[in-house]
Amino acid sequence: MHTFLGVVTLVLAITVMLGVLLQTPKASGLGGTIGGGGDSGGGYRTKRGLEKNLFYTTIGLVVLFVLVSVVYVRLP
Repeated sequence: MHTFLGVVTLVLAITVMLGVLLQTPKASGLGGTIGGGGDSGGGYRTKRGLEKNLFYTTIGLVVLFVLVSVVYVRLP
């Protein structure tokens, strides 16, 4: 059981990283954060469609990762 949870934790960690990397940033790099971005709206826009689904899926994967990690640590 310990080995299985270790593999599940590893797979979840990789999918969380991919989910975070696939999301589009609100501002373009450090320049957008400081104020050098081209848009005048502050960089905020609403998420729609696939981007919104990816966002909520990533949140769900993070919650699942934390739960599996806690169970993995608590096992004797």
